[in-house]
Amino acid sequence: DSFDILGDGVKELLVGRDDGMIEIYNFESADDPVLRYDYALSESIASIQGGCVGKDGYDEILAATYSGWLTGLTTEPVHREGGSGEELKLSQEMQSKISSLRNELEQLQIKVLQERDKYQQSSQSSTAVSSVPAFSVNDKFTLNKDDASYSLILEVQTAIDNVLVQSDVPLDLLDVDKNSAVVSFSSCDSE
Repeated sequence: DSFDILGDGVKELLVGRDDGMIEIYNFESADDPVLRYDYALSESIASIQGGCVGKDGYDEILAATYSGWLTGLTTEPVHREGGSGEELKLSQEMQSKISSLRNELEQLQIKVLQERDKYQQSSQSSTAVSSVPAFSVNDKFTLNKDDASYSLILEVQTAIDNVLVQSDVPLDLLDVDKNSAVVSFSSCDSE
């Protein structure tokens, strides 16, 4: 997307990448865009948009991820400075907002418990039918020219417990910063 997130009268380029990076490029000179800000998410970004969403006067960037999460980055300051011995007092608007969010959270927790009980009852009945849910898998296997390695990227809309990689040839698995996996090697029986 292109949006004036910096408020300087010139639109910046908002980029959401497959590796989860959000980047803001500024066109200070006519030659090349300059990276001004970046932010890393844990999954690929499907869509990105700039605009005023949450509070008037503060622009934001909204990013939708592969699994459907919406993430917002705002220009609104999140920290307020207080002098020595000063207590931070919340405005009436902020207190009512916090109260309504707490109420909404409690209602959602009650709804989750009700649905969980309903599922438990239906799964234990004699007429229950079990089915394996279908998952949409986002997979990429790309060559990295710099170090002659391949990157395997797997995303699914639920937690991934195990990934089994089987190969006819020996493999070296390289660790990357974003990886939180624990690697276990086992030799294959030639039979």
